Amino acid sequence: MLVVAVAAVALGACSPSHPTHAVSSATRSTSAVGTALTPTPATTTPATATSALPKPAARTVTVLGTGDVLIHPPLWEQAHADAEHRTGYDFAKIYASIAPDIHATDLAICEMETPLAPPQGPFSGWPDFSSPPQVLAALKGVGYRSCTTASNHSLDQGYAGVKRTLNELDTAGLKHTGSARSAAEAATPLIVTTANGVRIAQLAYAFGFNGIPVPAGQPWLANLIDVPTILAAAHRARRAGANIVVLSLHWGTEYDHLATTEQQQQARALLASPDIDVILGDHAHVVQPMQRINGKWVIYCMGNQISRHADPIADSREGVMARFTFTEVSPGRFRITRAEAIPTWMQMTPQLRLIDIPRALADPRTTTAQRAEYQHAAGQIAHYLNAYGATSQGLTVRK
Repeated sequence: MLVVAVAAVALGACSPSHPTHAVSSATRSTSAVGTALTPTPATTTPATATSALPKPAARTVTVLGTGDVLIHPPLWEQAHADAEHRTGYDFAKIYASIAPDIHATDLAICEMETPLAPPQGPFSGWPDFSSPPQVLAALKGVGYRSCTTASNHSLDQGYAGVKRTLNELDTAGLKHTGSARSAAEAATPLIVTTANGVRIAQLAYAFGFNGIPVPAGQPWLANLIDVPTILAAAHRARRAGANIVVLSLHWGTEYDHLATTEQQQQARALLASPDIDVILGDHAHVVQPMQRINGKWVIYCMGNQISRHADPIADSREGVMARFTFTEVSPGRFRITRAEAIPTWMQMTPQLRLIDIPRALADPRTTTAQRAEYQHAAGQIAHYLNAYGATSQGLTVRK
């Protein structure tokens, strides 16, 4: 099935025009000597001509979000097999395919679904995850700058797991939001500054923690979805100097390709605010639609990024890298002017590998069987993304 691709529609308004400097004309006195003009005396100010200053080019910045980093035991077994001399855990080969797209983005955000264990383990999978922190080296290596940590598994290992996860992210050089080690950390907005000076705030919230209560006296430990709370946090981020606010939400119904009524209501309420620019969704383990609301975008679920469920159905192997181009439309204010979806696929054999589908389809080394598999997955992903008319709203699905 061919992937639908529709040219992106520019959404940004024109920025205010800059004042044009007036061109001054020289004053000349004349006297009638026949038909000749008497030159202006030397003491008169000479004529000057100034041209309008060029209007500075509008700044642009790209933001990319991806699905769940969900590390089941077969994934760390693959990383161990990929490690040099069969020691340790090396996730780099699993992630290698997507590196060009991540590196080409100003801010790439990962979704760290699970708490992290000590480097030496022990590791555990579902239902109470504790994952190898060695995955962070691969995430950093392919170009991620930050990760969200609000998910239904945030509290699987309690306060110790939250603290260890954030410590490991700090050590790896990856910023984070969604959980915290203290009230002060929770109250401090995460704002990343890009190379051209654009300040991007990130917020992250989850619908719940699989029945695990937030410990008494630690309400800041992990963020729960609450629309007024999120709106207040977004406003604080704006007041702290953010030009763009990216909101990540862990929500929805697992394995359902459509957003729930609650998701759609929350998206409308949140995107009605001038303080929130885009919503990146996770949790359902399958791709859900993208939708343009109030001139902004939500992707309800980006699917899994890396995973290897005990029952690896095709739908849970599909994912999306959602990439948005923001353009400055007035000083310090940005709008999305391009929305793109890059389909991904979790390959199971002969090794577990994350596949950037458009890149793989362009590779002459891709076999006929692989090409058919990737094209089918890409077609399915495009279908799910377009359930609410995203392509007619300006979405481009790469193929």
